Amino acid sequence: MPDVDVSVISPVYGCVRTLPLLVQRIEEVFEPLGLSYEILLIDDGSPDNSWEVIRRLAATHPQIKGIRLSRNFGQHYAITAGVDWAQGKNIIIMDCDLQDDPAMIPTLLQIRQQGYEIVFTRRRHRYHSPIKRAISRLYNWMFRILSDQRYDIEYGSLVLFSEKVAREFRRFREVSRLYIQILKWLGFASAVIDVPHHPRLQGTSSYSFSKLIRLGVYGWIAHSDRLLRLTIIGGITISAFALVMGLVVLIQYFLYEVQVGWTSLILTMLLSTGLILTSIGITGLYIGIIFQQVKHRPLYVIDETINVDSLNPSSHASEMAEPGTHS
Repeated sequence: MPDVDVSVISPVYGCVRTLPLLVQRIEEVFEPLGLSYEILLIDDGSPDNSWEVIRRLAATHPQIKGIRLSRNFGQHYAITAGVDWAQGKNIIIMDCDLQDDPAMIPTLLQIRQQGYEIVFTRRRHRYHSPIKRAISRLYNWMFRILSDQRYDIEYGSLVLFSEKVAREFRRFREVSRLYIQILKWLGFASAVIDVPHHPRLQGTSSYSFSKLIRLGVYGWIAHSDRLLRLTIIGGITISAFALVMGLVVLIQYFLYEVQVGWTSLILTMLLSTGLILTSIGITGLYIGIIFQQVKHRPLYVIDETINVDSLNPSSHASEMAEPGTHS
């Protein structure tokens, strides 16, 4: 196994024009450091010709390793593929759109040398629309309520962690995955530093509103069962309220001969039905996650690789909870 000091992992989707600049800036950062490094570019089924660009870059830059997934699996799965194949003693994850500056890599490494196993980053002055920032804050608040932990929306995708953390990360083969939350769950000594957040150089985010909602819901149910417990509390509360109101109506009927109207009855039925359907839906989401997990399908499928032929996927076999991850 080659001795690599740092592995830089970047999932690639719809950023074909930024790839040469990304590689150039990473190389400029490592040149004065005197560290051995590799750049893993993971083509996550990008709709443009990103793979051809990766192929050309890898032909002239031997430290570049390309992994092409068979289709679009999603950012977190592409990152998982990169971590599975990374050989570095330290691993850095960063987006390919250059919103996170590669110039921060030396700072991350300096913090790492202070004994921290994970170095998170917090973005200053995020370049997102006011609507998206408002939705992010709402999600942050709901995540804190529903998942027993705080999810800081200012945490960026740029993160560094040690080889020891990577070994534990590879053991997570959960279908529903948020890599930042997995790293937090591991509980190793960590630090957080502020980093600048630059405007996107090309295109727009691949996360549509519906994808963000789906990611958010899966984030809630993957990290806590509190949502299920809240439905129980809600059901008990509604039942107690219905019992009290039933006694009130019964007393009114015998003492004051008040004829109960149909409006209150219909509204009560609609409210109860809505709560029942919501509870069933929440339960169904958890069952759906279980259904996906027990099928034991690979998290991703590799179609083609560049400059990684010498790697032996069995070298990570003992670190993975389930076989069949690599194709």
